[in-house]
Amino acid sequence: MTLMTKFLGAAAATALSAGAALAEPALIFDLGGKFDKSFNEAAFAGAQRWAEETGETFREIELQSEAQREQALRRFAEAGSNPIVMTGFAFGDALGQVATDYPDTDFVIIDMVVDQPNVRSVVFNEHEGSYLVGMLAAQASQTGTVSFIGGMDIPLIRKFACGYAEGALAVNPEIEVIANMTGTTPAAWNDPVKGSELTKAQISQGSDVVYAAAGGTGVGVLQTAADEDILSIGVDSNQNYLHPGKVLTSMLKRVDNAVYQAFKEGAGMEKGFNVMGVGNGGVGYAMDEYNADLVTEEMQSTVDEAAAKISSGELEVHDYMSDDSCPVLSF
Repeated sequence: MTLMTKFLGAAAATALSAGAALAEPALIFDLGGKFDKSFNEAAFAGAQRWAEETGETFREIELQSEAQREQALRRFAEAGSNPIVMTGFAFGDALGQVATDYPDTDFVIIDMVVDQPNVRSVVFNEHEGSYLVGMLAAQASQTGTVSFIGGMDIPLIRKFACGYAEGALAVNPEIEVIANMTGTTPAAWNDPVKGSELTKAQISQGSDVVYAAAGGTGVGVLQTAADEDILSIGVDSNQNYLHPGKVLTSMLKRVDNAVYQAFKEGAGMEKGFNVMGVGNGGVGYAMDEYNADLVTEEMQSTVDEAAAKISSGELEVHDYMSDDSCPVLSF
């Protein structure tokens, strides 16, 4: 059983109440839609994997506005869903209010920390994965200029950009890294037209590899990169297939694993702070038949060596979220 946006209506609320005893898990997607080919879609893939393996069902909703965050959380909790998983930092305030009202319900928030006894907070070391794809970008670049396009200008996305620049500079200290953000409101996650415009502007400045961490906006970035015959780098989900031979790689943020694990553990799961990085398979880069001709064995060896050092602690990538700075990049 799946319930989409109509779930917020009275009829759907009645249906949910009737099924409360089932204690189905629930998944709430952030703005940008379930099929954004990126962050939300990765979460959906994890839920689907759990459903296929177990034969069980889950509830879901795609938000249409900021105002629905708290409403959706309360409706699912009242309906008996457990656990309730939500994608995105923007759920932080709403969850902080709702979690205390439903102490017997387990909540999982991805990309934000909410310190409540019934909440699992899952965060990712995006800077580590971005470092690795930055290394690939620098090795693939023919112009000596690579670029980054973020969605909403928030510390989390600056974390992606800073790691990317650090990785590129590790390979080529002379490389130029251009960075732009799409906007300062949640609309920045779903504006492929603006993403296309920014990509063209960066190409005019010499960029021949562009990395997008922008949700649905990134679809426009990857499309324009392919049209203009430069390379792109996808994010969160493996986006190599979108433009075979034009997407250098994708920075994998295993949101799917976070959702799958939460659903698998179910109610009564271990709560608290959960960090997913290179060392535990939380982030990485994608290799498949669609980019095999773009990444040489030498390039891959260089990146894998760096990944091993990150895992062992020998190499520490700067985390923008730790001190609100980026020594290698100006925004």
